[in-house]
Amino acid sequence: MLQWALGALLLLFCCLDVWYYLRVAAAVARAWLQPPVWDVLGEQTVGGRVLPRDMDLCHMNNARYLRECDFARFSLYMRNGVFKAVRALGATMVVGATTIRLRRALCVGEAFQLRSRIVTWDEKSFFVEQRFVSRKDGLVSAVMFCKQNVVRSSPDKILQFLCKRKVECPEVPADLQHWIDFIAASSQALRAESGLDDRSK
Repeated sequence: MLQWALGALLLLFCCLDVWYYLRVAAAVARAWLQPPVWDVLGEQTVGGRVLPRDMDLCHMNNARYLRECDFARFSLYMRNGVFKAVRALGATMVVGATTIRLRRALCVGEAFQLRSRIVTWDEKSFFVEQRFVSRKDGLVSAVMFCKQNVVRSSPDKILQFLCKRKVECPEVPADLQHWIDFIAASSQALRAESGLDDRSK
């Protein structure tokens, strides 16, 4: 019986990224136990440290930055109520685009803060900024933008559900606007390349 259980566990770890799902569950549980954040646009901070399993040539592997951002967004949406509104409205959210600028490597053992906030939104998506800030000297080591697409609802409806009023969209910072324009241009170019624009006329 024990051999069957160990075999099933081994198969599970071979077929799925089990540690990822365990981290998601831990991040959601920790956020659920913390007090809610009433300012839906407020910045939220989670702490972290570069562990040996995150390491790539003695510093954090590039892919680990994006994974840590995933967990921090789960915490952000749990505490500010966005997940609650998404479920209530029968909607879901998916990542539509991300970009990250790495400024200085986070070395193994180095502690950091990951600061996340909703910067703005449009008719379909939230735009989130996430900053890795070294606890050693306060330097912003990396900055990531995430376009979080809302499916079967809209950011306006989610915020109205949470705030019980119309929420004015903040002005888009210049650097984020450049990135949004790049995404739009890339999407348009790919549509033209695949002939979608011609078929939609």
